[in-house]
Amino acid sequence: MSETNPAATSEVAAPHRYTAATAAEIEARWQDFWDADGTYAAPNPKGDLAGDREIAARPKKFIMDMFPYPSGAGLHVGHPLGYIATDVFARFQRMTGHNVLHTLGFDAFGLPAEQYAVQTGTHPRVSTEANMENMKSQLRRLGLGHDKRRSFATIDPDYYKWTQWIFLQIFNSWYDHDARRARPIAELVAEFESGERPVPGHTRAWSELSAAEKADVLGEFRLAYASDAPVNWCPGLGTVLANEEVTAEGRSERGNFPVFKAKLRQWNMRITAYADRLLDDLEELDWPEAIKLQQRNWIGRSEGARVDFPIDGERITVFTTRPDTLFGATYMVLAPEHPLVEKFTPAAWPEGTHEVWTGGHATPAEAVAAYRAQAASKSDVERQAEAKDKTGVFIGAYATNPVNGEQVPVFIADYVLMGYGTGAIMAVPAGDQRDFEFARAFELPITCIVEPTDGRGTDTSTWEDAFSSYDAKIINSSNDEVSLDGLGVVEAKARITEWLESKGVGEGTVNFRLRDWLFSRQRYWGEPFPIVYDEDGIAHALPESMLPLELPEVEDYSPRTFDPDDADTQPETPLSRNEDWVNVTLDLGDGPKKYRRETNTMPNWAGSCWYELRYLDPHNSDKLVDPEIEQYWMGPREGRPHGGVDLYVGGAEHAVLHLLYARFWSKVLYDLGHVSSAEPFHKLFNQGMIQAYVYRDSRGIAVPAAEVEERDGAYYHQGEKVSRLLGKMGKSLKNAVTPDEICAEYGADTLRLYEMAMGPLDVSRPWDTRAVVGQFRLLQRLWRNIVDEATGEVTVVDAEPDEETLRALHKAIDGVRGDLEGMRFNTAIAKVTELNNHLTKAGGAVPRSVAEPLVLMVAPLAPHIAEELWRKLGHTDSVVHRDFPVADPQYVVDETVTCVVQVKGKVKARLEVSPSISEDELEKVALADEKVVAALGGAGIRKVIVRAPKLVNIVPA
Repeated sequence: MSETNPAATSEVAAPHRYTAATAAEIEARWQDFWDADGTYAAPNPKGDLAGDREIAARPKKFIMDMFPYPSGAGLHVGHPLGYIATDVFARFQRMTGHNVLHTLGFDAFGLPAEQYAVQTGTHPRVSTEANMENMKSQLRRLGLGHDKRRSFATIDPDYYKWTQWIFLQIFNSWYDHDARRARPIAELVAEFESGERPVPGHTRAWSELSAAEKADVLGEFRLAYASDAPVNWCPGLGTVLANEEVTAEGRSERGNFPVFKAKLRQWNMRITAYADRLLDDLEELDWPEAIKLQQRNWIGRSEGARVDFPIDGERITVFTTRPDTLFGATYMVLAPEHPLVEKFTPAAWPEGTHEVWTGGHATPAEAVAAYRAQAASKSDVERQAEAKDKTGVFIGAYATNPVNGEQVPVFIADYVLMGYGTGAIMAVPAGDQRDFEFARAFELPITCIVEPTDGRGTDTSTWEDAFSSYDAKIINSSNDEVSLDGLGVVEAKARITEWLESKGVGEGTVNFRLRDWLFSRQRYWGEPFPIVYDEDGIAHALPESMLPLELPEVEDYSPRTFDPDDADTQPETPLSRNEDWVNVTLDLGDGPKKYRRETNTMPNWAGSCWYELRYLDPHNSDKLVDPEIEQYWMGPREGRPHGGVDLYVGGAEHAVLHLLYARFWSKVLYDLGHVSSAEPFHKLFNQGMIQAYVYRDSRGIAVPAAEVEERDGAYYHQGEKVSRLLGKMGKSLKNAVTPDEICAEYGADTLRLYEMAMGPLDVSRPWDTRAVVGQFRLLQRLWRNIVDEATGEVTVVDAEPDEETLRALHKAIDGVRGDLEGMRFNTAIAKVTELNNHLTKAGGAVPRSVAEPLVLMVAPLAPHIAEELWRKLGHTDSVVHRDFPVADPQYVVDETVTCVVQVKGKVKARLEVSPSISEDELEKVALADEKVVAALGGAGIRKVIVRAPKLVNIVPA
């Protein structure tokens, strides 16, 4: 570091100056004190973490950061932005009379640790635990006020025992749509046994079904279930991925590998059962509207109708949001992977089959097989792209349009997805552009069923594109029993839906874009499923007494990966190679039997679906969480009917991943009576990102930012001109700045202040190391206003402050209090700076009655220096639990304010008036002012506009 840097300078004449060395000594000492004293221990109302009853009786605040993942690279200065912000807010809440729970654990299972382990040959537990220790050290140096008794990692068996336990609660539950809640699966079995509920798909009684048949029936109800279904298979990673983990380009979010559709047996969570509640309950949450909108769009609720198209004595069911267009349905399309395709595909083409429909294949089976192979190589995004060249093939069968009896050909085409609706559509080419283009390509009829309002006429042979309008009238849409002709869309939808229901060929219904959550991963480093299979392949839950099912130690923990472009591959899990662990003899209550363990592991999202609950009662080995403790911290109360964490801070990137999954788990636990909070997080705040400049050479390769020189507005690295672009901060971009560097050069308090002062917390901002010194100088001036740099003695006096200083103090208190409550930390720092500068300019000794509240205002932002100055001021307690200063109202309001008086829009006078002056009184004073009288020059007055106390605008006649 530069020898002339003010942070590293300690002049002989000022041995007690606040320097980097001073900051380092103070900060280390106070961090040790806080740990030894248990300063940040938040007492529970009962249990092993019960403590000071007086503190426990206070209003509570549960403040959380999103789970950090312990990366091997450690932290750069962008990572702690949210942690510092929650720490400042938590400290302020303690000082305003709250019992504050603020802690931090580690989300330590998952892909990054496993990939690092595969690359280095280090067991993921070893590398992950080393990374955690490094991060703990870095975070401690920032002075974060965490209750360390409550910290844990998701890889702790004591923790994932309860992750597995929650999985079993979900597995052993079903969703009762009539009651709108989850219920134990045993209650469903009792209804089947008593005959109260008919057994779906069977004419026999429940008692007459085999164990396998019963398991199949219950699998259609369970909230956690295994099924053979289309999944996102990523050969390059050797695992399947949830929809949310696949990018818009159809590649893996991690690693950017191609993702293909494959059919595999996987565990799923029936999150779709909660789609309505996940939507409805968003309304009561204090979340950013942008996040709510993303969840609404992802859940994708749409109202319409289910319609049955008869085919070969059976039916194909479609969902449509426009049942009013049924008379215009001239063909049908199934998703290529739809299970009915094989059922309705005949051995030969029907007589007269249009040549363009066959794809050039001799039989329907050959055409279907070839097209399916082609579609499997595309991602869902590619299949949904607006390509002009539509592809597909006729399956060789016709269905019947239920409203007009017309025979409509059935195709498969990749623009229809199995994951949306029923995986089948009725195609209305006159009203849908994709259907229109398909119909043109395959020479299919196009029936006009909405009267065009753009002058094109009803002859579709002349059309260049589809026409759709909610304002147009329905035409060509009637049969002997129902007519939609002349109706508007809304009325037509209602009438045709009523007719469909009366004929038993459809019903009004609601559909969702949301799909069930794929919950299996073909990895090693994750929670084992507490599931075993008997010799008949039936899944059995392990009893709670066998939890945790610990992850076994294995020599080879790498999944089998494949050529990233080879779609014709199958997963091979690391656990499947450990035969001694996989094949076991267990007594599950009916004697010892042989079983096979599930060899997939849970996704890395599992551990973060419920971690807020473990923070509450982290050592409980008997219950997920004590009900009284959960109710105390997270239970519903006025203004938050669903309960939840008081403040949750993290990035916006988890809008439809972690946040949606955690909400689902909370609702299941709530329904089953394990928690009182139906929502995990009441208030959500998304912090912005700290960005940094990325410098690239002529090859486009990033060069070390610290080695770049600026000359005449251009940037050079080792003499070569380089480009500069603002972007992310990271080790790979060679622009990372570590908090350790800044702490060493200036101290942690300076880093905290700089990150909070850079701008509004929810806005991204560029890092500028050169600007950090500004906050360091603020702390130096603060120190100098209280401590003599030559002697180290306190210089404050017991004299009364003058009125100007009192006003400056109380305005600062009022402003800083409001800003900290509103998480406007940058403006709070500006107000502290303004007061400190006032004291510096005033000269002389600072009155104690000003110095002490100033230190307390600084305490949430820069806690180490505040503790040190508080102790120097003669106090023996910590600032952490001191009351935050309260402003005296008489000093907050200015004694006078300046009122601008305008005549014909031009300023003619400035008046010093009382802030509380009435509009009538202000008008009289303004009109009597000699400058205003002169400006009017005897002219009459047409209008006087008064905005007390700051403006009078006079309009002459």
